[in-house]
Amino acid sequence: MVEKYGVNELRKMFLEFFESKGHLAMKSFSLVPHNDNSLLIINSGMAPLKPYFTGQEIPPRRRVTTCQKCIRTGDIENVGKTARHGTFFEMLGNFSFGDYFKKEAIAWSWEFLTEVVGLDPERLYPSIYEEDEEAFEIWNKQQGIPAERIFRFGKEDNFWEHGSGPCGPCSEIYYDRGEKYGCGKPGCTVGCDCDRYMEVWNNVFTQFNNDGKGNYTELEQKNIDTGMGLERLAVVVQDVDSIFDVDTLNALVNRVAEMANTTYKQDAQKDISIRLITDHIRSVTFMISDGIMPSNEGRGYVLRRLLRRAARHGRLLGIHGTFLADLSNTVIETSKDGYPELDERKAMIFKVITEEENKFNRTIDQGLSILKDMEETMQNEGKTVLDGEDAFKLYDTYGFPLDLTKEILEEKNITIDEDGFHAAMQKQREMARGARKTTNYMGADATVYDAIDPAITSTFVGYDQLTADSNVTVLTTESDLVEALTEGNKGTIIVEKTPFYATMGGQEGDIGVISTVNGGEFEVKDTIKLKGGRVGHVGVMKKGMIAVGDVVTLKVDANSRALTCRNHSATHLLHKALRTVLGTHVEQAGSLVTPGRLRFDFTHFQALTKDELAQVEAIVNKEIQEALPVITNIMTLEDAKKTGAMALFGEKYGDSVRVVAMGDFSTELCGGTHVDNTNAIASFKILSEAGIAAGVRRIEALTSEGLMNYYKETEAELEAAASAAKTTPANLTAKIQSLLEEIKSLHAENEKLKDKLAKEAMGDVMDQVKEVNGVKLLASKMSDVDMNGLRNLGDELKQKIGEGVIVLASVQGGKVNLMATATDAALKAGAHAGNLIKAIAGLVGGGGGGRRNMAQAGGKNPAGVDEALNKAAEVLASQIK
Repeated sequence: MVEKYGVNELRKMFLEFFESKGHLAMKSFSLVPHNDNSLLIINSGMAPLKPYFTGQEIPPRRRVTTCQKCIRTGDIENVGKTARHGTFFEMLGNFSFGDYFKKEAIAWSWEFLTEVVGLDPERLYPSIYEEDEEAFEIWNKQQGIPAERIFRFGKEDNFWEHGSGPCGPCSEIYYDRGEKYGCGKPGCTVGCDCDRYMEVWNNVFTQFNNDGKGNYTELEQKNIDTGMGLERLAVVVQDVDSIFDVDTLNALVNRVAEMANTTYKQDAQKDISIRLITDHIRSVTFMISDGIMPSNEGRGYVLRRLLRRAARHGRLLGIHGTFLADLSNTVIETSKDGYPELDERKAMIFKVITEEENKFNRTIDQGLSILKDMEETMQNEGKTVLDGEDAFKLYDTYGFPLDLTKEILEEKNITIDEDGFHAAMQKQREMARGARKTTNYMGADATVYDAIDPAITSTFVGYDQLTADSNVTVLTTESDLVEALTEGNKGTIIVEKTPFYATMGGQEGDIGVISTVNGGEFEVKDTIKLKGGRVGHVGVMKKGMIAVGDVVTLKVDANSRALTCRNHSATHLLHKALRTVLGTHVEQAGSLVTPGRLRFDFTHFQALTKDELAQVEAIVNKEIQEALPVITNIMTLEDAKKTGAMALFGEKYGDSVRVVAMGDFSTELCGGTHVDNTNAIASFKILSEAGIAAGVRRIEALTSEGLMNYYKETEAELEAAASAAKTTPANLTAKIQSLLEEIKSLHAENEKLKDKLAKEAMGDVMDQVKEVNGVKLLASKMSDVDMNGLRNLGDELKQKIGEGVIVLASVQGGKVNLMATATDAALKAGAHAGNLIKAIAGLVGGGGGGRRNMAQAGGKNPAGVDEALNKAAEVLASQIK
């Protein structure tokens, strides 16, 4: 007689058994995949271990065992309708990463089932891949299983592979539950679709690599990936009908039935709802405990679908009001032995479930009423397909996930135009993107931060420390306040006290990391100042989760802060140096301080001379070398003014201010972070000085590491330039001067050649000279002469004809150059080169003009050149009176 161990006992027995075989028992990984974009939610025991199988990461031990929480929603429409299907399950697994192989895996699976759990060996049947003789020999010879009790199956059943890559045969173990669970058919045996022979164990022997073309080669490192559903094992051990009858799930089933004032297995229709709620509340509870929050996309949408389906089936059972949080407590109480985080996060789980259930309850009745009206309209029109836009209205306005609407309509044999639904959703997204930003009461852009409790605030403790522990008070995504953030989520974290400096006073906010003892890690990419003294740490969850109420460790990036401090302190020295060189009219008009550079805006009414810039730079570097101590004091505004501290024009100060003094050289009111001594700045270099507004100048400068990087880049550019010039950096100036002289000489020679070619292209054109109303006109065309060449030819031809007008056209590279020039006598007679060119340029597909004595144009139509030159005489005739 098999002892009927409970689910929690079986989990413990399995992990302890494999620990005794040298395995490291690892706690279940989060349902949120880590660095795996191929999965939305963890759906198998080996999924979070993929980096160990692929070699991307080194496992903590070559033998590992886990009980992994998993969720699969592929058969969600069947959940409840059958006792076989569920979305949540626990997967027991033992894994070998290049350590033991088939012999040990098979022996230990048999030992655990028969000796530890106590299953009858005569009711256990192994299966193997039909070509795996090695596995057959181990089962038959080593374990003593008769050949007729070992079943051979083909690739479809007993060979694991997923496209190209590692793959291998499987060996499963089936348990004969007895005739009462069978189909009664004469040929009923292992592999039958009925419930008599239940697969309880699956050993995957990863020993081959598939090249994707059906060619298999042996892997050097062979792995073991074992999976066994905990609930399935419990069904066998406890000898019950289905997973809904095992001890932990049955407690949930009974609680649902109690809430609905009914009894399980008395009404088939009610049983569907009872099973669905039982399954879905398990998934919902575990998902929220891992930081997944309800939303309209990704994992959050899966959670919302499950929760709202469960809420709707609660109504079908006659359960009124919110009930899922109460039911979630049963999940926690029956599962916290294996998953203590459920109890630790109980308050958050209840809050998220209740808020989401309330949100749905506010719209479900109205939504159901609208859906009923839609059904009646369809019935009157003889339709059996719900319009996609109507389905989207239910989703968008009343919070009905598409599959919830499908489920309701399926009961009435109505389907949905899903393409139309997705088209309506896409249309709304595009409209939202194009819409004007929402503004709040004060006219500012409305943000997620507007919804934060005004009583919440933050204290900055980062003047003298870069690390601090604090409690999380608020978490947001980019659009919602949430109870938790999980891997991949972009969002903002607000805590009670923080060492992170928020962007203000021209100083850029800190970057760094926020982490938890449980492995949650949030990368802070910016720190911002929010209303009410709150500090927002903006970034992305890199791994794990962080929940409201968690104690977190905040760690500022020390190098980034140090570089920012150097640049900020340098702006104080720069401010005083400018006042020293230019006069006390200089006031700070703005600044930007980042780890890489500094920018300083100041009042002054003209550009600084080279000498003034050199003086300012020298003063700043002198004070850096003086190693001035940087002392910060907090005092009243009145006392600060008495010290002579400079205040920023237009800045509002409280009663208490921070005064930053750098020796006796500079004293300013400042809330930013600074170096302890000016020698930490190392060096200072002005890169540019320019005007940005009337009476306001801007200096851009570098210090320390930023300056060294600038010099490295400049040096690299210098080396590259020297290399291109085939010389050394030291001789580059001389080489450039030599090249310029050479270029000048070649240019002159080139111009001479072009003139010569132009003259040759022109030939003897004096016989083309004609008189127009007493003024000589020479209109001629040539090939491949540029505009500069035409102008030179024009000057020469004017000398040859004495007085008159020259019009030249050249076709070069498919384009036309036109030029006209007139002598003084022609001008007195009324000739106008600019108007002449303007009149004929259109014929060559261009335009142009110019002065009376010289004009030019370009065109794109070489075919019009002859016509243009002929028209020149006509135009000139109209000009000569």
